[in-house]
Amino acid sequence: MRNFESIRRHIKAVGYQVTMQDDDVLCIELSLEKGTRHQAIFLSELDDDDGRPYLRVSTAVAPTTGLDARRSLVFNWQSRVGYLAIGDMDGVPYLQLCENRPYDGLDGAEIDRLVLEIGGLGDRMERMLSAGGDLL
Repeated sequence: MRNFESIRRHIKAVGYQVTMQDDDVLCIELSLEKGTRHQAIFLSELDDDDGRPYLRVSTAVAPTTGLDARRSLVFNWQSRVGYLAIGDMDGVPYLQLCENRPYDGLDGAEIDRLVLEIGGLGDRMERMLSAGGDLL
């Protein structure tokens, strides 16, 4: 994958359900557990300090209101994939599960793996933090 447009083409070719797209952002809805749960996954482009392009795969997990920051930091320490951050959604701060990868070395299989891994893990975290809810 050389640019965001090649990632966009891959997402369309695989048949993910795209719910929103902009020049440098895609949102897909991932159907989980035989369609009983859903998770919105965002793919976006960002550049590092040297101008190298990266793909960010992220999903909102829960509003930050009432969250224990210590539990989040423990998760970050123990996680092999993804990291937690806070991002704004419609003026509300949300805990986000993210993964950034340089375009160099990215292929379709790796993008699929990231989408499924971040989506599945994000949904499990959402369920744990929202008493089984499926808000996102």
